[in-house]
Amino acid sequence: MKGRRLRRAAAVSVTAGAVLATGALAAAPAQAASTPSIAARGGYVMNNSGGRTLYAKAADTRRSTGSTTKIMTAKVVLASPHLNLNTKVTIQKAYSDYVVSRNASQAHLIVGDKVTVRQLLYGLMLPSGCDAAYALADKFGSGSTRSARVKSFIGKMNTAAKKLGLKNTHFDSFDGIGNGHNYSTPRDLTKIASSAMKSSMFRTVVKTKKYTAKTITRTGSTRTMAPWKNTNGLLSSYRGTIGVKTGSGPEAKYCLVFAATRGGRTVIGTVLASSSLSARESDAKKLMSYGFARI
Repeated sequence: MKGRRLRRAAAVSVTAGAVLATGALAAAPAQAASTPSIAARGGYVMNNSGGRTLYAKAADTRRSTGSTTKIMTAKVVLASPHLNLNTKVTIQKAYSDYVVSRNASQAHLIVGDKVTVRQLLYGLMLPSGCDAAYALADKFGSGSTRSARVKSFIGKMNTAAKKLGLKNTHFDSFDGIGNGHNYSTPRDLTKIASSAMKSSMFRTVVKTKKYTAKTITRTGSTRTMAPWKNTNGLLSSYRGTIGVKTGSGPEAKYCLVFAATRGGRTVIGTVLASSSLSARESDAKKLMSYGFARI
């Protein structure tokens, strides 16, 4: 009898232990989804379906955005009425002089070459070409002079921000090399990117790792450009990444607007003013994983 009682007690102990273990396992996901620490001074992540906030750190603090500005540049172009992506744009010396004078990132477009709007979008978003941004602003702005057209295009960028209901965003440049009044926030930039991602062309461009453009030279021959490589390292290092854009600068530090899809769910977000190239990617990975755990 005593032996049977001991065996029963042992069985009860094992069962209780199993229940406790099960409870511990059930609690593990909550622990895994603990709020991450990021190097960036500002960050934001939301569920792209419905826009529910999943993470926020100084999400509404205005900061310089660097080349993440080009998301809005592309959005304005793609929203242009009667857009023809095959329309050719002749590359002007002014575009080349601009990137050289500012030591800006460029697509290395050749003066005199005819480049399609589609190719310019790839040159804008993959190598972050400020020359491509200038060409698009000149093409899609209105006015009789280049200066007027650029001013008009930047005006369209600000109008688009207002239509999205953004109160902490203002553009004074087409590429992020601002004049003191080019700013946004992690929340606003995420909303801009989410809106831009509704365009199938935009989605195609920003998830492309490498693109080779064939342009038409002054003499009518075909020039095969050196391949443009996407500056967004997440495309190769984080499963499910679908975009969107890097940015950097003396004031902006290191920025990254990112999006990923897993299991039919998409998270999208932004980190601004991170401490290095590697830190901004690490920040983004942490926030996407945290977002997927909470979505």
